[in-house]
Amino acid sequence: MTEKRMSRWYFGGLASCGAACCTHPLDLVKVHLQTQQEVKMKMVGMAMHVVKNDGVLALYNGLSASLCRQMSYSLTRFAIYETVRDMISSDSKGPMPFYQKVLLGAFGGFTGGFIGTPADMVNVRMQNDVKLPPELRRNYKHALDGLYRVFREEGVRRLFSGATMASSRGALVTVGQLACYDQAKQLVLGTGILGDNILTHFLSSFIAGGCATFLCQPLDVMKTRLMNSKGEYTGVMHCLKDTAKLGPSGFYKGLVPAGIRLIPHTVLTFLFLEQLKKYFGIVVVT
Repeated sequence: MTEKRMSRWYFGGLASCGAACCTHPLDLVKVHLQTQQEVKMKMVGMAMHVVKNDGVLALYNGLSASLCRQMSYSLTRFAIYETVRDMISSDSKGPMPFYQKVLLGAFGGFTGGFIGTPADMVNVRMQNDVKLPPELRRNYKHALDGLYRVFREEGVRRLFSGATMASSRGALVTVGQLACYDQAKQLVLGTGILGDNILTHFLSSFIAGGCATFLCQPLDVMKTRLMNSKGEYTGVMHCLKDTAKLGPSGFYKGLVPAGIRLIPHTVLTFLFLEQLKKYFGIVVVT
């Protein structure tokens, strides 16, 4: 008989919050780069511009919204994916096939993306506020204030502006992160060279972060543009056509900072998750 630790349904949300606290400045710079219509600044230049104009703490603008997003979006997708995966794996006495992981990840990510859209939209707006002239800034005090003001001033429908993009991106990034992480970890452990330790978790999550960045970047750019718009886009297709005017590179604007943010975020999320599972997980005897 051997003991195995299983993740609790809310561990994914907690792990994602821990990672978000570390990577939030990179996420903020990424949003600034994506909302440029013309490429004027690169990653380092944009970061220096934010610090010079508004101070170091401006790099953490929208942190409350980012945490709120993780506790809605990431908690939902991890809860769906890990709960169903563990149920299926325990019934079949073996790991799920990769195609099932992809389908499950897409479903969990799509659902989480929709639920997390309001917090995601407020997150984008709070991060982008420092770029706007003082008279045009929204000046949300925190995430809940932002959600309430959007609801009061713009209505419920506006809270879910960009939900199509957010849900589609959520599906892709969850396939890239969760499904690819599970598969990479399974392959690494299958070699017999490494055990179930922190090095294996690091390698697997690094691979997953790269897959997630490449898969979701075009949708991420469009989602950010839609959420930050002031009515200039009539819909997804209008945003698609406007972005396409910039050429193929327009859909991968901010790819480097997106990777620099998403890969460490993915690595930290899974490192935190594995430690939570190790020390506080449900003990299952097999």
